[in-house]
Amino acid sequence: MTLARKGARNLVLAALLFTIAAPTAGDIGGCGQEIVDLDPEAFFFEKATIDCQKCIRCDHVTQACERACAGEYPLEFDEGCFPLVHDGEACLNALRAIACEDYGGVIDDVAPTIPTECNFCPLSERPTGAGGSS
Repeated sequence: MTLARKGARNLVLAALLFTIAAPTAGDIGGCGQEIVDLDPEAFFFEKATIDCQKCIRCDHVTQACERACAGEYPLEFDEGCFPLVHDGEACLNALRAIACEDYGGVIDDVAPTIPTECNFCPLSERPTGAGGSS
């Protein structure tokens, strides 16, 4: 085996070892963040703030808008839901980015849509129109 071939083989082996030994994105919370549980009160407060601002700016009138603007929001996540801070940040950023004409679906009282980034909890049995502390 030539010296150049041996060096190339060693380089490939070193790269493979580095890749295998490195932590995966899930091991560190994704995007290089530490694994930190999302604070439900802080998350739902910020989500209600975004919802209220969008309702006002986009001239949407729903019960969901009224609850958001009245500061009524859940104080905990549904049973079995354990999102991380990164999950909450991705969701809130997605909500901020939704255009007015599409935000009506998010705050619809009958069949609200959930942006993919916000779908980090299992489906709940929470009744439609439930506000306050669920």
